[in-house]
Amino acid sequence: MADFTLAEPPLLARSTVDRADEIRDDADRMRSGWPGALVLHIDAAGRYPVSEDGGLRWAEATDLGSEPPADAVFLGVAGTDLWAMRTDELDGRTDDPRRGAHGLDADEAGLLATALGILNWHATARFSPVDGTPTHPARGGWVRRHPQTGVDEFPRTDPAIITVVHDGADRVLLGRQSVWPDGWYSTLAGFVEPGESLEQCVIREVHEEVGITVTDPRYLGSQPWPFPRSLMLGFAAIGDPDERLQFLDGEIGDAAWFDRAEVIDALETGTEWVRGDGSVGTESDERRLRLPGSISIARSLISAWAYGRQ
Repeated sequence: MADFTLAEPPLLARSTVDRADEIRDDADRMRSGWPGALVLHIDAAGRYPVSEDGGLRWAEATDLGSEPPADAVFLGVAGTDLWAMRTDELDGRTDDPRRGAHGLDADEAGLLATALGILNWHATARFSPVDGTPTHPARGGWVRRHPQTGVDEFPRTDPAIITVVHDGADRVLLGRQSVWPDGWYSTLAGFVEPGESLEQCVIREVHEEVGITVTDPRYLGSQPWPFPRSLMLGFAAIGDPDERLQFLDGEIGDAAWFDRAEVIDALETGTEWVRGDGSVGTESDERRLRLPGSISIARSLISAWAYGRQ
């Protein structure tokens, strides 16, 4: 079963909300939509407010003033205008996106990912990279503008590959960082370097992390990963289980080949984990294998391989 596809787009890549780029330059339109708009507050740790039913809890825009604050970010239009803002403190029930986003619907999960990604960019891009002058948000928060030159700086997204390595039959290679609890394994990933293609990055990263040379890198799908502002590009590649594993760059503490039956058992028994401060998965047991949570494209890649969708 060397050929397989994702059953559906990963959780954070399913939103259909209109980003409405065409109105970001229309200050009058942005102000006119503000009285009926909703605002999602996110704190510095990336936590967000949760409603009684487990969805996103939005604030009324008019509670924040008569027009959009300078640091508000326009997310799009879904019946009404939607915005996001940083806040120092959240009241009421909150959640961490790595742990709680799986409980959101597709549009809410996408909006949360967008809000986190753009707000994380603003937090690190307040000054011009050319001369250090403080910049200010413009176009609904989608650029930062130099006050003297008018030059715009656009949001940065860091491309990273994430790869399910398999043998073309019934074994898959998964790795774990040394700081992870025993039994936690995932796919291999790394950032794309200047001057290399995605396929070249797959081959390089796998070799750096586990010492083997993979072939036939094949793109499967992508997902935003706003921790802080990455785009995960999912691949499959074929490796040889007889090739000796070597942890060349020190990022991987252990890796092992698992058979299909063991992976399916881990998928179906819910023995998953979720990375993030304070967000852990099911309590430890005697199982050898625990897999990433449903918010991650890593789980989508592993599931696609395990069930061998043709």
